[in-house]
Amino acid sequence: METWLVIVLALVQALTEFLPVSSSGHLGLAGFFLGLPYQGLTFDLALHLGTLLALIAYFWKDLWRLARAVLAIRSLRELDTLQRMGLGIALSTIPAAIVGASMPDAFTESLRTPVLIAINLIVFGVLLGLADRYGGGHRGEGAISYRDALLIGAAQALALIPGTSRSGITMTAGLALGLDRATAARYSFLMAVPITVLAVGHGGLQLAQGSEQLDLSVLALGITVSALAGIVVIHVFLRILRQVGTLPFVAYRIGLGLLVLGLVAFRS
Repeated sequence: METWLVIVLALVQALTEFLPVSSSGHLGLAGFFLGLPYQGLTFDLALHLGTLLALIAYFWKDLWRLARAVLAIRSLRELDTLQRMGLGIALSTIPAAIVGASMPDAFTESLRTPVLIAINLIVFGVLLGLADRYGGGHRGEGAISYRDALLIGAAQALALIPGTSRSGITMTAGLALGLDRATAARYSFLMAVPITVLAVGHGGLQLAQGSEQLDLSVLALGITVSALAGIVVIHVFLRILRQVGTLPFVAYRIGLGLLVLGLVAFRS
């Protein structure tokens, strides 16, 4: 794979993994616009590993505190805020893990069609905008219940459909449940860590059982670019969210979805 293409796809992954606009949808549309075939599980895995490293690097203090708090649990009846949050994040991982493990890869790939991606960009973009406009409240991290965690986790399972957006759908669920923007976004990022670890682990097992060729220089470049760009994207996104809200991303999703539908109609 050429260097410029590796960098472009890694930047697309970093931008769209953390912004509520769907990374899988954009990688699928990259093939649609540029006429490129799917780059394969190995490269996909490398890009997700890069954005996972970005999450860990940006939120390492929070993740360390959560891990220490959960490991210090001695009784489920006497939990502090961090311990409840840590257990809630673990609970929120279960729905997506179950759906992901039971969904065949061939079925997942069959969903990477431009029309379906475009429709999901529009529909879930509208839902994000409505949740931000009418649902966002003043509930902070201490108010997140186990029920909230499971509901947000159930929403996360929908992100396996290209065009939905993992960060977008989890933020939508959080805002609809009355979380404030900062809490919904931060919780979305923190709960991305365990599910991404599971996804990368699952992909690694598949890779070990297959015969796909490895180009270590390409993988290293993809991981590095997606990790470094991901850290910047997380920081910028959180600032935009505090100052403006989700409207720019909602407008972008709807605009891109309509553009893709128009191009599909034109080409047919």
